[in-house]
Amino acid sequence: METGILVAGSGGQGILLLGRLIAYAGMLEGKEVTCFPSYGAEVRGGTANSTVIISDDLIGSPILRNPDVLIVMNGASLKKFQPRLKQEGVMLFDSSLVGSSELRPDIRAVGIPASDIASSIGEDAPSREGAALSASRVRSANMVMLGALVAVTGALKTGNVLSALEKLTAAKRGKTIEGNREAIRRGIEYFADKKS
Repeated sequence: METGILVAGSGGQGILLLGRLIAYAGMLEGKEVTCFPSYGAEVRGGTANSTVIISDDLIGSPILRNPDVLIVMNGASLKKFQPRLKQEGVMLFDSSLVGSSELRPDIRAVGIPASDIASSIGEDAPSREGAALSASRVRSANMVMLGALVAVTGALKTGNVLSALEKLTAAKRGKTIEGNREAIRRGIEYFADKKS
């Protein structure tokens, strides 16, 4: 079994980190993985995408023409990459930033208000701690999308995703790890709430 995942958005949205986390979590599950990042020369604010392949067998090439799963974080990425998604493929999109008027009818399009969810993290914290979290709130929308990937596709196990987060985040960024854990949990819970 092989799953190709393409993550796309703009620089500064944590697209490349999200790709690395998906690949690392796949490694922790004992799978073969490739991760191929790509970004524009301007980086922050420019285009960024990352292709990840997770497979039970050896992977012949890191090039992914038609992904099984597409994660889009902005409207430009929707226009650019949606045509490449396989028929019956799954597209997760940040419905806080991306409209649903241009979605293909032959795919499973799943919206989650990732930026809105991320911005609400830390609202219940004491004001000083809440202020420290506020700068990173919207930046954790990528982690909400990671939780959505876990919940919707089942491609990765939650424990391995959280372990990958621990391994790829520097120890000095403890508060960031905690906020990202919460964002992943909220992404998973969003779909658990919809089922009940």
